[in-house]
Formats: sequence, structure tokens, C-alpha cells
Amino acid sequence: MKFSLKFLVSVLVLCCVVGPSSAANMDELKKYKRPLTIPFDGVTPYSIQLATLGKMLFFDPRLSGAKNMSCASCHNPSFGYETPVDLVVGANNSTVDRHVPTLLNMAWVSPHFWDGRSKSLEEQAVGPITSPIEMNGNFKTIISEFRMIPDYVKWFNIVFPEDGVTQKNILTALATYERTIVSGWSPFDRWVDGNEHAISLGAKRGFELFTGKAGCSNCHTGWNFTDNSFHDTGLNTSDIGRAKYEPDNLKAMHAFKTPGLRNTIFRAPYMHNGSLPTLRRVITHYEVGGIKRTSRSRKMEHFSLTNGERNDLVSFIKTLTAEKQEASLPVLPN
Repeated sequence: MKFSLKFLVSVLVLCCVVGPSSAANMDELKKYKRPLTIPFDGVTPYSIQLATLGKMLFFDPRLSGAKNMSCASCHNPSFGYETPVDLVVGANNSTVDRHVPTLLNMAWVSPHFWDGRSKSLEEQAVGPITSPIEMNGNFKTIISEFRMIPDYVKWFNIVFPEDGVTQKNILTALATYERTIVSGWSPFDRWVDGNEHAISLGAKRGFELFTGKAGCSNCHTGWNFTDNSFHDTGLNTSDIGRAKYEPDNLKAMHAFKTPGLRNTIFRAPYMHNGSLPTLRRVITHYEVGGIKRTSRSRKMEHFSLTNGERNDLVSFIKTLTAEKQEASLPVLPN
């Protein structure tokens, strides 16, 4: 049987692209293997009753001053637990200062907020609830009103038999539920697990770019694709970011938390201020490198992609989105 040279070369190229040790070696892929359990070390242990109570609170607008906003109003499950606008309008028709960050996979993230000002989810939850320009809630009022709702009194007494409805217990329940908000299995995960047909050839080339030429993995690393650190990526912004909490660190100026990349296609617009509307705009921003200044991250190295390579990189990022989106609404206590 005879084969043309052209045919043999095409077969070899195909094998190199789809083989288990080609688009990325197995050691590289293992860095991105998702965990099978949620970490609850050092925090209140998980229970289904506690998480269920937290889910009720997460979707309950009675945590807000005007009873018109819940945590889910901004952290919308349909949009990757973000909001599909650059800056949302909160209480009193006030616009918030930054784009809503995702709540996906927060059990693996610390510290919290774009500037990292909160060390825990319990601490983080206080901010939006009490902020005058977000939910504008008051815990004294919330506690007083919740103690008059029979179903809430029953639930809190079951989960917290010692003291029932308190601010600490509300925050504990919310944080416990938020730790269970985990992105589902994606085509990329199936590829990491050994299914060579789970993602396209273009997406495999995109992963090579992601971990190589484009340098994305310098910051977007691990199964949740974040180093949990702060970087100035050269955006045109007057927001000082992390520098408010590290005033002596020159690199903290205009530096913001690296967001995870799971379910990214549902989370546009992007960046801390929502200034980049599409993934392609994000990629071209990093190609150019943004504004050159002292604080700009050393990891912002200039690179250049062809249009085809940009398409491949986008194709790869899309494989990080879960194949099933499951989010049910709770029945709120009366």
C-alpha cells in the first residue's frame, strides 16, 4: 500500500496536535486538574442545612434597605455570578465603583474583592449588604425583621440552636452557601482527564498559546485559572486598587486581583471596571501591553498574535465554560 508524502505529513501533524503528549505535555495539564471536593478547612464545617439557609439569604431581597435587591441581583447565576454591564446601579440609583466580580469557586480564593480588602467570605459579605451604594442594608433592622419571620426563626434555631438569628450567623450561612458555588465540569476538564476529543484542535493550539507565547498562565494558573495575586495590567484607570492597602508597594498602584477564568463567556464585560466588552478585546489589550508605568506588572510582556491565533486562544478559553448550568431558586421563608 502506497501513501503520498503529503498524506504522511498530514497524519504526522494531526497526531502531534491531538496526541496526549502534544498540545501540552501531561505534566502541564495536571496543573489544571480540578479538585473533587470543596475545601472547608479553617471555616465553619459544611452542612446541607447551613448551606440551604445561606442560599435562602443569598436570594432574599429583605437583606437590602429598600427590600428590592438581593446578593443574586448583582451576582446573577445566568451571567457567571456577575452582572452583564460594566458598572451596576445599586441602592438609591447610585452606580458602584467597580465591575461585579464573580462568586464562582470562591472556596479556593483569598483574599476577596478586586482590591483584596477582605480575608474571608464572611467578612466580604458585610460590605455589599451595608454599603449605601449597593444594598444599603442595616443589620439591626435585618435581625429585628428576620426574628419576626416564623420560618427564618425555625431555620436559624435548627442550624444555630444557641443564638438563632444574629449578624454572625447570617454571614456564616451566606459564606457557607457561597463556598458551594462551583463551576461545573467543562470540555477542558474532560480533556485534562484524558478525553482527546473533548476539545477542538484550535482550542488545543489555544492552550499552547495560553501557556506559552501569550503568557496568560503567568497569572491565570491552577484549576481556577488565578494566582490570587494583584497586578497592574496597564488599564486606563484612576482607581488605585490594591495601593489603598499597600501604600508603600509601588507595584500595588492600579493593581487588581487576577480573576478566575471559569465560565468566562457568560461574564462579559471584563476587567475591574468592565471596560473591555469581549474576549478578543481583552487579548488585544494584553498584546499591546496597556499603559507603560512604574506599577505595571513585569508579567505584561509584549507579544503579537495572528488573527488565527487569537481565534484559537478564544476557542480555548471557551472550553473552560461548564457544559451544564444548574441554578435553582430557593423557596424563601414567610
